[in-house]
Amino acid sequence: MLVATLAIAMAAVSPIAPRSAASAILNQASREDKDGWVILHLSGSPHDVGFQHGALAAREIDSAVKTFAFAASHETGHDWEWYKTVAKSMFWDKIDPEYQAEMAAIAEGAQSKGVNVSTVDILALNSYIELSDYYVPILDAKQKHAQVISRAPLACSAFVAAGSATKDGKVVMGHNFWWGYLTGEHWNVILDIRPAKGCHVMMDAVPGFIESGTDWAINDKGIGLCETTISGYTGFDENGIPEFQRMRKAIQYGKSLDEVAHIFKAGNNGAYANTWLMVDGKTNEIGKLELGLKNVIFSSSNDGYYFGANFPEDPKLIREETPSYREWHGSETRQDRWKKHLDGDKGKVDAELAESYIADSFDAQTQRPDGHGGALCGKGGGGGAINGKVLTADSLSKMQFWARMGIPDGSDLIVATMGASDASKAFLYDLKGQPWALISGSN
Repeated sequence: MLVATLAIAMAAVSPIAPRSAASAILNQASREDKDGWVILHLSGSPHDVGFQHGALAAREIDSAVKTFAFAASHETGHDWEWYKTVAKSMFWDKIDPEYQAEMAAIAEGAQSKGVNVSTVDILALNSYIELSDYYVPILDAKQKHAQVISRAPLACSAFVAAGSATKDGKVVMGHNFWWGYLTGEHWNVILDIRPAKGCHVMMDAVPGFIESGTDWAINDKGIGLCETTISGYTGFDENGIPEFQRMRKAIQYGKSLDEVAHIFKAGNNGAYANTWLMVDGKTNEIGKLELGLKNVIFSSSNDGYYFGANFPEDPKLIREETPSYREWHGSETRQDRWKKHLDGDKGKVDAELAESYIADSFDAQTQRPDGHGGALCGKGGGGGAINGKVLTADSLSKMQFWARMGIPDGSDLIVATMGASDASKAFLYDLKGQPWALISGSN
């Protein structure tokens, strides 16, 4: 049922669908477990999509909420109740009714399987990145009358290419997702959604997310998008529309690169500031959207490549929005690595080469495949690349992409080697190397 009022949606316990109604809703969905991925095939109204998601991934949602709640208190100094309160007051009224309904129904579906999770938990989960890494630093600086210290996550390596850069002249896109292993291990769900309105979409996500968060997504209009974060970034507008809605809306309703860019910019709150890389398989076009708050720069082409490795590019954006930016931890080396691959393989880039780039753990600084410093596939310590994805124009036209859960070079992630605290170890698990898997959307 559609959420009619804020009071109903924010109830600690959502109304559970009658058994017969729940069964009918679930008959339109399915779950597939494949090579470390939980693939959820969902369809229907916002309520139905949410209920299916919550019921089919109830155990994983329960684990995700508990892990993010632990991370909130240990990494940001604010407990989960604080996140729920702020997310509700700052974001809820700015969210479109269809996404309010979907989040409420995710909680409802999880509850139907015995998981004690509320709509506000799901809202806080979706809001976590932009609150923890963009709002908290500004709030802390105000309280201390000090300069804002950036917490912008240094996440991902990615590229898009077309024309003379690729083997068949058509678009190719690749992305790996860097994150702290504590919460990063939870990006193991692929949402395959056929909504009642908008495009058929696929994205990897945390269980309970209505967006991707990594961010990797495609739709049946031939659009694919991914991103790398802008390091050193400090902007945030409390009055703007949350990034998690804009990302979901962009892939669900964007039918061209211009439309995608427009949706991202409308109501931009500056949170989760990224360089978005995009492809349009219909027009064989690639795009790059450097999305700050004060500075937004969009470029597109039918030939060549764009890549990302957590660096701001526009001089005005650097000056006004990344005051603490320094060449982070090999970002410059990663830029050189991308150029080496893409220039050296000009006219040859295809899915196989893209997978090798995304799995490239060679660090030119150490001259070892250790994933340190300037490696495109970072690894070691408490975080690094946690999954990888690749697509071509052909796979995009079929609503397919290749994905590898875990470290993209196939190595194992073992808790004992992470140097994690005893408290953190309770939320971590060994993640064995997985093969590249072809992921297909529902017919």
